[in-house]
Amino acid sequence: MSEQQKHSAQLHEQFDRVWGNLPGFGQLAAVNHTSVGLRFVVTGLFFFLVGGVLAMLMRTQLALPEQEIIGPELYSQLFTMHGTLMMFLFAIPILEGVAMYLIPKMVGARDLAFPRLGAMGYYCYLFGGLIILSSLALSIAPDSGWFMYTPLSSSTFSPGPGSDFWLLGITFVEISSMTGAIELVISILRTRSNGMSLRRMPIFCWYILAMALMIVFGFPPLILGSILLELERAAGLVFFEVAGGGDPLLWQHLFWLFGHPEVYIIFLPAAGIVSTLIPVFARRPIVGYRWIVLAVIVMGFISFGLWVHHMFTVGIPQLAQAFFSMASMLVAIPTAIQVFAWLATLWTGRVVWNLPMLWILGFLIIFVAGGLTGVMLALVPFNWQVHDTHFVVAHMHYVLVGGMLFPLIAGLYYWLPHVSGRMPSDMLGRWAFWLVFIGFNMTFLLMHLTGLLGMPRRVYTYEAGLGWDWLNLLSSIGGFVMAIGIAMFLLDIFLHFRFGRRAPRNPWGADSLEWAVAMPVTTYNFISLPDIRSRHPLWHNPQLPFEIEEGKHAMAVIRHGRRETWGSDAVTGRVREVVHLPSHSWIPLQAGVVLAIVCLSLLLKTYWLALGATLVAAFIMLRWSWVNGAHPDMAPVRDDDPSDPPLHSRTHDGPGRWGMLVTLMANGSFYASLLFGWFYLWTASPQWQAPEQGPLALMPLLASGVLLSLAVVVYQWLTQRLRRGVTRHLQGGLWISAGIGLIHVAVLVWLMLAAELTPTQSAHDSVLAVMLGYLLFHGALSAVATAMQAVRVRFGYVSAQLPYEPLVLQPFWSYTLGVFWLSFAAFILLPMAW
Repeated sequence: MSEQQKHSAQLHEQFDRVWGNLPGFGQLAAVNHTSVGLRFVVTGLFFFLVGGVLAMLMRTQLALPEQEIIGPELYSQLFTMHGTLMMFLFAIPILEGVAMYLIPKMVGARDLAFPRLGAMGYYCYLFGGLIILSSLALSIAPDSGWFMYTPLSSSTFSPGPGSDFWLLGITFVEISSMTGAIELVISILRTRSNGMSLRRMPIFCWYILAMALMIVFGFPPLILGSILLELERAAGLVFFEVAGGGDPLLWQHLFWLFGHPEVYIIFLPAAGIVSTLIPVFARRPIVGYRWIVLAVIVMGFISFGLWVHHMFTVGIPQLAQAFFSMASMLVAIPTAIQVFAWLATLWTGRVVWNLPMLWILGFLIIFVAGGLTGVMLALVPFNWQVHDTHFVVAHMHYVLVGGMLFPLIAGLYYWLPHVSGRMPSDMLGRWAFWLVFIGFNMTFLLMHLTGLLGMPRRVYTYEAGLGWDWLNLLSSIGGFVMAIGIAMFLLDIFLHFRFGRRAPRNPWGADSLEWAVAMPVTTYNFISLPDIRSRHPLWHNPQLPFEIEEGKHAMAVIRHGRRETWGSDAVTGRVREVVHLPSHSWIPLQAGVVLAIVCLSLLLKTYWLALGATLVAAFIMLRWSWVNGAHPDMAPVRDDDPSDPPLHSRTHDGPGRWGMLVTLMANGSFYASLLFGWFYLWTASPQWQAPEQGPLALMPLLASGVLLSLAVVVYQWLTQRLRRGVTRHLQGGLWISAGIGLIHVAVLVWLMLAAELTPTQSAHDSVLAVMLGYLLFHGALSAVATAMQAVRVRFGYVSAQLPYEPLVLQPFWSYTLGVFWLSFAAFILLPMAW
């Protein structure tokens, strides 16, 4: 062994000691993105299989007319659970898992920006999914449809616990999706390798950035809707009850404010896989890189203006129908730009038809067909005719299965050597493709015809002689053919870990940085972090993987024992700081378990247990926040701390501050949804009634706002001084700010208790109660977090040398103040003026 090889082996041993996962059950404490991302993928495949079994049961029932294999109650449960599993527990989580696995490798980082957050997100996803699935095992599954329309899902028409399982479980899962999205946004923007500017970023990263930002803004409306409906079911508040001033259409608006962007949230990562694989197998750079990036951004914006596309038949004004119809057709333009770029790349390249490209070809055929039927459904007269028929079911599966499943399988085949170090079977993979492709089109192409012939969706049986018999039989046969193809794909994946031939380095001749890592991949990805000077680093320098492995690039030192990666400028990619990351931790698992206990205790209506578990969860989160910065378990101050660039906890603008800002964007979307609900009920609810005199005492509310403003002013003054390196009176000032904030909270509590609110009788008071709870939560959290910062000053974790954490909290204080005065204007002053 040469000296260079010995040095490289020693480096790998040192990195393994710092980055390696704990053995045995200690794997549950792993936080590195490779382990967490693979867990998302495997768990998502499990839920996909369960959802597929439910689909086969439904197709068996519909294969022939007037069958009684499955009764109407069970069929409704299967229908609801199939849609829930596929939309919420498979599609988005598995795509986020793929992104979490790939993004650090593609941008030249060793991990995601917030590893513990991703690990906790996985446990929220796992436990939330099991809670939802357990309802089916207990024969109390929800039966109102995966969209849970009110009033069908209300306690009047769904008195059992099924809807509660859905609402609490989905909220739990959505929290997981939000954590993953926040982590991906910051990791893409702030942890790229030196020199990887936005224009050199892999095209897949643009797709994931757009997807993650859409989750940040798109998921809060559903989270709010789920909370409101659960409050209505469990506590008797009235948001969707017409007699109390609510409106069931509010649920549809909140659901589809999430639901239609979700279609593109699912499509964009899959399209990113297509845009990544086509240039590799066409042996040339993708055509129109900048046009594709622009199309992705435009598609993300337009998708938020399409939600009424699903509500054309509920009686909205014709002008609104015309607007949303036009917007629904407009979104075809950025989609077409991407399709033409893919076709141009294939046309001008030298295509190698390896196994992943076969699945990409199937995607192009099926997705284009689904897009055409989507344009048809955007036309209001046609939509009226086929709404709630099997035509819509067929279109949805063409877009979602064709637009997501085919690229996903292509991507799994493409990146499989990363995980196993082996190549998949070409023969089994091709058999799987043709069975899935033929079976899929047999199932859903014919379903367009049953829809045009008038067969409604969600029916569990039908009469003979309506012209649907042979079409349904062939659709069911096609479904089983497709299921056999999926089983063959999974068999190929299972067998190849044992029998697949060894994969060479960069087996597909790819251009992107993830193929510069070892195979199977290590927990730290890169032994040294390279400078990037090209959009295609491996085509530009084929020796780069060997140079990285030999430690010839930056940060090939780990004697300090920290997990580190670069922190870079969001635009230029120039290195700004060294981001130190947490090691393996049990805190994410503890947080996930306790939050699951909160959900289960709410389902069982043992509210004392829910309260206790909530307090435990709060303690765990405070402990999480405590083990940060200069804490001995993270990055204590040492004489050999790097100074150029510095550790991120010694700066004013590290990834944590960016994470806070993106979190507040999601928070703002949640609050905007609450404002939307307030104004919608005010203007559209037929029985809306507001009291002649507001139920809240005006002067005490103003006094609480003044107190909050004073607390924020004190905090802002302290952080401005901290930026200049002045720490005199820092600890005392933080205690003063926290104390004033707690007085503000106490006044709000008194106001809530003193107000003559009747939230179980009036939608007006129900929304006010939720608004006050929202303000109370933010005020209390700001005060407690500030008090903890004061304690950290006492321990030496915050100082002139360590100014980072108070600056992270600063935007939260500003947001809390902003939403208070906006709420005062929207909920108090505006109704008075009206």
